[in-house]
Amino acid sequence: METYRHGVYVREADTALQAPITGTAGLQVVVGTAPVHLLDDPAAAVNTPILAHSYKEAVTALGYSDDFAAYTLCESISASFQVLGVAPLVLINVLDPARHSAEVSETVLAVNGGIATLAVTGILRDSLTVSTETGTALARDTDYITAFAEDGTLTLTLIEGGAGEGSATLTVSGRRLDPTLVTAADILGGIDGSTGAERGLEVIRQVYPKLQLVPGILLAPRFSADPAVAAGLQAKTTALNGDFQCVAIVDIDCTEKGAIQYTDVKEQKERQALTASRCYAVWPFAKVGETVYSGSSLAAALTAYTDAENGDVPHVSPSNKSLSISAACLADGTEVVLDQEQANTVNSFGVATFLRLSGFRLWGNNTVAYPATTDPKDRWFSVRRFFCWTAVTFILTYFERVDDPMNPRLIEAIVDSENIRGNSFVARSICAGYEITFPADENPATDLLNGKLTFHQKLAPYPPAEVIENVLEFDPDALAAALT
Repeated sequence: METYRHGVYVREADTALQAPITGTAGLQVVVGTAPVHLLDDPAAAVNTPILAHSYKEAVTALGYSDDFAAYTLCESISASFQVLGVAPLVLINVLDPARHSAEVSETVLAVNGGIATLAVTGILRDSLTVSTETGTALARDTDYITAFAEDGTLTLTLIEGGAGEGSATLTVSGRRLDPTLVTAADILGGIDGSTGAERGLEVIRQVYPKLQLVPGILLAPRFSADPAVAAGLQAKTTALNGDFQCVAIVDIDCTEKGAIQYTDVKEQKERQALTASRCYAVWPFAKVGETVYSGSSLAAALTAYTDAENGDVPHVSPSNKSLSISAACLADGTEVVLDQEQANTVNSFGVATFLRLSGFRLWGNNTVAYPATTDPKDRWFSVRRFFCWTAVTFILTYFERVDDPMNPRLIEAIVDSENIRGNSFVARSICAGYEITFPADENPATDLLNGKLTFHQKLAPYPPAEVIENVLEFDPDALAAALT
């Protein structure tokens, strides 16, 4: 029965987060672990792509914990929605209660005021076995209800009139989610030979068919420091769903096993076999207050934010863009202090870092293909992304023209449409050139008879102005003129 009220009342609402800006050119697809034990149906959020347009959507779908080392998807949720304020985000959780859980031994809990607390985190509520001191078995939602506290522990509240009412103690056992059991192999995933079910990185294939969004940035925060995971991410950036392209952002290991000094970064990059032009690496981690974030989660969120701020066209580098962090640090939280010369040394290895210069900012334009390659389309991260985005946009725009009659009208329509679009980009200083042609020498009769049309597109996105130099010279003539 609703309580009768008479008077003036006040209640507080949860603080609303600022609405994120949106963009899909840099759509982040994040593979990692989430606290799915907080959900009513944990199994429903395993190895499936989940689209979130807001912090609330993400938390509702996957749960949330500040323990980013255990639950890496929460790190990207926080970096995107709380630190940068950018959406949307696609999240793929590999933490499976059926495979990554551990037994909780029988524990006797004291009941105070009808409430008992199980001081274990990650409890899977459906696995609970609860009984009274007399051995009476209790049923959840009939004899007691459960709720997770902010610290992740579980409270059990006895229901008035239930079988446990008046009990002094409860004996509890069950299972708990154990994120430490997740390995690089779980992130890499695979395909079940008997069912065809996809796991881990293989689930990325489902993003476009299910959500009708093309991945822009792939990442697996913290796990990408593993060479096998880094290799898997690099491999997924090409021929996705047949012909889509994207980039990956990975972490350079900054644990005690990896690079703990900036001079160690080159060797660690080589140990992680980072060579692909569609890959961008970050060293080290960073702090917001005392909360430690991986470099990849912050860099990916900043890249997506930069795209959204620039018309959702990925032509502007995220380097030298402000980032609301308190310090650069190693994985254990040890602060790392770099000056510009040291940060530039990290950049020379083809790795980005964090630099404090009138506030913190991401620092680095090179993909990991540098310095092995200096080809502009493969070296510069912003140029590489513009090429990937152009390829994806072309496919999505003209897919509906596939199987149309192969006549001059079709060819002219594609050429004219692309060049009009390209002229717009040039006029807006997005790029210096953007032109498509239908060359006769690339379309022999044998191809035309087989229904194949070949267009040739030339792009000239502007590279980042990485060096701005001013030459200062003493002017003796001006001095003489001033004194005579």
